[in-house]
Amino acid sequence: MYPLNRFRRLRQNDSIRQLVQENQLSINDFIVPLFIVEGYNIREEIPSMPNYFRQSLDHIPAEVNTLWELGLKAVLLFVKVSESQKDNTGKAATNPKGLMQKAIKLIKKTRPEMLVMTDVALDPFSSLGHDGIVEDGEIVNDKTVEKLAEMALSHAQAGADFVAPSDMMDGRILAMRSKLEDAGFHHTGIMSYSAKYASAFYGPFRDALDSAPVDVKNVPKDKKTYQMNPANRQEAVAETLADIDEGADIVMVKPGLCYLDIVRDLANHVDVPIAVYQVSGEYAMLKAAAEKGWLNHDEVMLEQLIAIKRAGAKLIATYFAKDAARLLNSM
Repeated sequence: MYPLNRFRRLRQNDSIRQLVQENQLSINDFIVPLFIVEGYNIREEIPSMPNYFRQSLDHIPAEVNTLWELGLKAVLLFVKVSESQKDNTGKAATNPKGLMQKAIKLIKKTRPEMLVMTDVALDPFSSLGHDGIVEDGEIVNDKTVEKLAEMALSHAQAGADFVAPSDMMDGRILAMRSKLEDAGFHHTGIMSYSAKYASAFYGPFRDALDSAPVDVKNVPKDKKTYQMNPANRQEAVAETLADIDEGADIVMVKPGLCYLDIVRDLANHVDVPIAVYQVSGEYAMLKAAAEKGWLNHDEVMLEQLIAIKRAGAKLIATYFAKDAARLLNSM
């Protein structure tokens, strides 16, 4: 009761503010998304994601070493393949000599200690731009799950530490865990996109990988039959609990800032680590506003990241990882 209690006593200077700070941001919190493309000597900036690049394999060792020197210890891999490798079944996704498999092996050869996580979804390999196989105008669940489990196994065989299914098909975690166990990959983890929403914030990412749904007859024009409705909250808890029961080691909420209530809900219900994917649209908005001089880039970036931690996340996949690491290293 005032005046016996004065909350400002704990805000008087930097020393006391830092001493009583409830949440800390660390370089160890970050997962770095990497976009890998076919070809040689390619390092092209993504127009809608300033200062973020698609890179060919020959650039990856230098990039990985830079990340490691900054203290960043985990990467999440995405690949952009040629149109000739795309079909409706994602056949190229399980090619042991495919771009993803080559990237995993290269990173592990370059920096064995780097934690390699891999995107498991069919959209980069789909001629229709969907995360699953399309039949008669429907993204079919069970056939897709079979293919995703094969894809996860191929990543594990290449050396991935964690597979990260982002497709939102029902039952895919159990199928992957069973496939990995049967093949002896007991130590390969699963980071499940457990609460992935059908969000408008993914636009720049789809530009980066050319993975948007195509506009053709009898093909769904969006991903709303498998990604979650942004209006729903309790569904996220149910989805996440089911993934944990099926064998997920880490669960993820995607996108980030608009869904921090979901992160807190999960933190109140589960004991496994919670990750958040701070997505391309969130990155692009801050970059654009800072370029206009409307926001202080570094201050807002750190505020966003600490908000994600405060909500209950233990891990953050973010395109700001290098920016944030450099800033934290300088403090």
